[in-house]
Amino acid sequence: MPTPNTWDLTYFYKTEEAFEADLALFKEKVALCAKYEGQLQDEEKLHEYLLMEREINILLSRLYFFVSMRSDRNKKNIENASALSKVRIALNDYIRTISFEEPELLSLGEEKLHAFIEKYDDMKEFSFIIEKLFRGQRYVMTADKEALLSAYGPLLSEASSLYSMLSVADYSPKQITLSDGEEVSVSQANWTSLITKAKTAEDRKAIFEALYSYYDAHKNAYAEIYNTGLQSQLAIQRSRGYDSILQEHLFHNAIPESVFHNLIEVASQGSAPLKKYYQLRKKALGLEAHRSYDRFLKLAKSEKQYTYEQAKELFWASIQNFPADFQEKAHEVLRDGFVDVYPGDGKRTGAYSNGGASFHPYILLNFMGELDDVFTLAHESGHSIHTMYSEESQPIMKQDYTIFVAEIASTFNEHNLLDYLLTHEQLSKDDKIYLLQKAIDEICATFYRQTLFGHYEYLAAEKAQKGEPINHEVLSGIMTDLYKQYYGIDITEEVYKPLVWAYIPHLFNSPFYVYQYATSFTSSMLIYEKVKEGKEGAFDQYISLLRSGGSNFPVEQVKKAGVDLTTKEPFLAVTRRMEELVDQLEKLLNE
Repeated sequence: MPTPNTWDLTYFYKTEEAFEADLALFKEKVALCAKYEGQLQDEEKLHEYLLMEREINILLSRLYFFVSMRSDRNKKNIENASALSKVRIALNDYIRTISFEEPELLSLGEEKLHAFIEKYDDMKEFSFIIEKLFRGQRYVMTADKEALLSAYGPLLSEASSLYSMLSVADYSPKQITLSDGEEVSVSQANWTSLITKAKTAEDRKAIFEALYSYYDAHKNAYAEIYNTGLQSQLAIQRSRGYDSILQEHLFHNAIPESVFHNLIEVASQGSAPLKKYYQLRKKALGLEAHRSYDRFLKLAKSEKQYTYEQAKELFWASIQNFPADFQEKAHEVLRDGFVDVYPGDGKRTGAYSNGGASFHPYILLNFMGELDDVFTLAHESGHSIHTMYSEESQPIMKQDYTIFVAEIASTFNEHNLLDYLLTHEQLSKDDKIYLLQKAIDEICATFYRQTLFGHYEYLAAEKAQKGEPINHEVLSGIMTDLYKQYYGIDITEEVYKPLVWAYIPHLFNSPFYVYQYATSFTSSMLIYEKVKEGKEGAFDQYISLLRSGGSNFPVEQVKKAGVDLTTKEPFLAVTRRMEELVDQLEKLLNE
């Protein structure tokens, strides 16, 4: 039986021997792939090869989900890290082995390949992969060059591994004494909760500096790791002939660069309501200066704590008017054995949902009992519900949806949960302020803050492309300028805050990922508004988006759900919504 509140990874492998057997099988199949080099012009061989590729994808997903989640549960466990390394090495060997694939497929011609796919029913799930392949044909090199580039695969992804080792495996919480004599241990998992509960500005400052002093002590290492990632992206961009690092990240999923530029233009130039909000906060909280870490302070008191069971029940209650199938999936994704709930020594920070290749999705939380944790539960459940819809509607090779649409289902759940709390509870003035702040903070964190980080990545990448030096002073300088532009604050007044780039894992693990929180938030806000208003077919359109998985380009998927991100209007709608909410808050605070 699964242990409540922890992952049951025996879903993947019941014994270590079973894992090792699958890893050996994976390596055998990879070796078989090599025998198909130069053979793909033969229709029968091509059919065999693609079927084997499908099998390998399923096997790889099982292996990687198992070792990565086991490692995330305890980053300090050397055996877990070793198993993860073995799978990563095998993966890199696979990538290197099949480096002949794309050049050979392209040599067959698009017309011939599509005719082949139409001929075999079991090949139809490869249709979108082939479409994407030919769309990016000009960036695929000859087989020998692909083989050479793939040989550097482990090095090109090393920045992410180094960051994880430095930030989690080698990290230890710092003990400090607060102004009332209480000793606390400050960690990446609990520092925001400690800030919220801190009694004085001096305590908040001490907590913040206890966390960020680690980044300061290792700032040169963090900067070099970040530069390693940038240089890897630059090497790929130049090798394949992309115009820029930005294009390298956007092209594969047919995301127009105008979407990215429209977003950062609207968010950076439309930050007046964000700046006004910070001034309102400063006045309402009676602060001499509003520091960036003061954003966790609540404008109204809420002492309520939630158990994990209460959080689940609250989320389920918020979706009670949605179709039964959606509700069933919401219960299924939170079933015992598929959620790792509480923080632990060595456990990865943050939260995520893992799933794909028709495997049941898993959720990682670091649940502390705050209202934010309830929203995180709803958020990650949205990802897992999305995965379940994709898996039941699409074949294996079309299930893997892009990051660009991934955050729509998660933030849709958050919008709905917020409305549920606002409309189903007897609310005092403080309650209204508390939840109104929650709505505003969601826009701050998901739209403005993530766009700021995307803007930072863009500016840092431009410097790398120009051959300019990348060090901690340069990276911190970019952040300092952007915080002035977006928030209207000078973060150099806070010791260590300019090092915020070192604190954000996604900047190291998934370059040009975070801006998609903002595009997804924009899309989900507009889709949710249509559902909330009861527009005919709105929820069906939303579920169709979830069911589409990875069967189309993301901007087109979102457009079919009623949002055109190639224009500025959706982003302007978010800044207008922010302005409305801040005005409501100002009125409420003045009552």
